[in-house]
Amino acid sequence: MLVPMAIIMVLFYFMILRPQKNKDQSFRAMIENLKEKDRIVTVGGIHGVVTNVQRDRDEVTIRVDESTGTKIRIGTSAVARVVTDDETNTK
Repeated sequence: MLVPMAIIMVLFYFMILRPQKNKDQSFRAMIENLKEKDRIVTVGGIHGVVTNVQRDRDEVTIRVDESTGTKIRIGTSAVARVVTDDETNTK
């Protein structure tokens, strides 16, 4: 009875816990490397360009409109991804 339970626990670790840990580490690395002029997409789907990063307050200021220069402040946890040059060229 103990051996099947141990096998289930090992499978649970490798299929669920370990991938989630790697995903969290890559998200933290992305937030730590966030800098001005990076293009980002928020979890709400807002596209913008980073104008200021305040690491002590966990805030990012992004410019969402090029013509009027409209800016908004968001929490760093609201950043979904950083858009790379390859992604912008394919559209």
